[in-house]
Amino acid sequence: MSNSHLFMKSGFPRAPLQNGVGRYICQLQRLTLKYCKHHGASKGMRDFLENSLLDYAKTNPGVVLYVKPRRHRSPVIVAEYLNGEKQWINCANRPHEEIIKWMELLRKQNSDSSAIRWRKLWQTNVPSIQGIWTPFTHRNPAYNLAQFPSDALREPIEWPKSATEALLEMFEKQKITETNSKE
Repeated sequence: MSNSHLFMKSGFPRAPLQNGVGRYICQLQRLTLKYCKHHGASKGMRDFLENSLLDYAKTNPGVVLYVKPRRHRSPVIVAEYLNGEKQWINCANRPHEEIIKWMELLRKQNSDSSAIRWRKLWQTNVPSIQGIWTPFTHRNPAYNLAQFPSDALREPIEWPKSATEALLEMFEKQKITETNSKE
């Protein structure tokens, strides 16, 4: 096992503020677009700011947009969420269409939930070496190649006696013993 999990947050999976139950609340609070006015790697970000920024702001009024020019730095999108988390995306040498896709992804996700190590609500000291059980574990292997519906593989089903049938039998036995005792 690698040690990459040491640098990840860990927790239990939980929907933020029970989002989607009742109504949807966009978790993205603000986007900060940082770019250089002259650097070549910021060309896609400058194209986005000139052509698509106003359209994005009109279609997403709940997201606050900040534009911050910086000298001699590569372009970056910083997303801040309602739970206080920040996520940075480097946009160096990316076309403005790809920047639009990144911004849509940041708007639609809850936060940096992909980098969390999910914990289970149970723990075992001796994990099974037999593997994971599935409904197909103890099935007949002939089912793998069979064409269904198949009369050859059909197994007769013997259902156990239901409670109603058992009561009816007891009632019939009781009637028979009552008639025999009267005679």
